[in-house]
Amino acid sequence: MCWLCFPAPAVSDPSTASFESNVALSRRSFLKHPHWGAGLGLIAWVGAPAHAQVDVGQASSLRKLIPAETLEQSARQQYRQTLGDANSKGALAPDDYPQLKRLRAIANRLIPFTAQWNPDARKWKWEVNLIGSNQLNAWCMPGGKIAFYTGILEQLQLNDDEVAMIMGHEMAHALREHARERLAKSKATGLGLSVASQLLGLGQLGDAAANLGTQLLSLKYSRDDETEADLVGLEIAARGGFKPEASVQLWKKMLSATGGSKGQPGFLSTHPSGNNRIQELEANLPKVSHLYAQALNARGASDPN
Repeated sequence: MCWLCFPAPAVSDPSTASFESNVALSRRSFLKHPHWGAGLGLIAWVGAPAHAQVDVGQASSLRKLIPAETLEQSARQQYRQTLGDANSKGALAPDDYPQLKRLRAIANRLIPFTAQWNPDARKWKWEVNLIGSNQLNAWCMPGGKIAFYTGILEQLQLNDDEVAMIMGHEMAHALREHARERLAKSKATGLGLSVASQLLGLGQLGDAAANLGTQLLSLKYSRDDETEADLVGLEIAARGGFKPEASVQLWKKMLSATGGSKGQPGFLSTHPSGNNRIQELEANLPKVSHLYAQALNARGASDPN
């Protein structure tokens, strides 16, 4: 699970695409059935909150095939294991480490604005930790379990605004339940579950979610997921009083650090290109600029730039 990634192929997994197409067809038939009014929650499509400033796509209810509680429990277990491994190598930052205190202070400014995107976030036990590693990486697991790697802070020389953009992006993946949706689609397709059984809520994938192992750390999001996380993260950060333009500055740094190549290994090979990302973010800056101004006013601060 990572965020600073370059373009995935435009063609999606044919099995997943076919699966989603079949669901769409079945959904239309299902809605026409006179006896299924009570079951509409299974197939509802969830969009952005009414007061959102950025425009994002609608989230598929296929994610409901994997119980959120089960996925979050698996995430907690994997998070504890990841931190334990780092600690055993002397790579887990202590609570009084300056960079970790900085990360947690930034998180404290963002977390109050997460519930509008997912009401369950009010119940999450948010955590932020720092791992010593040269990786240009950061992630947020379902349930609000965040990790940054020292490499991304040090190699890119990130200021607080830029860190907030990364953190907001990663929070957005968890808030919009992208991992839950990706896993539901892949597991349902792989298990060959019928569309009808899924729409009726039969054969939920709880067992699959409970045995994810390290999948949460290697999960590849779609192009749409990444764009959505960019924009939701941008709005959350602006509401927290972090400069929206930092999102563009951050991506310029990333392009410079990676050479703008599509052939990067690992997480740098799977997501939208830097140039496309920058253009999308620039187009949305005017939508959140007033949120940033309001946040500064509430904090009694001023924009140094």
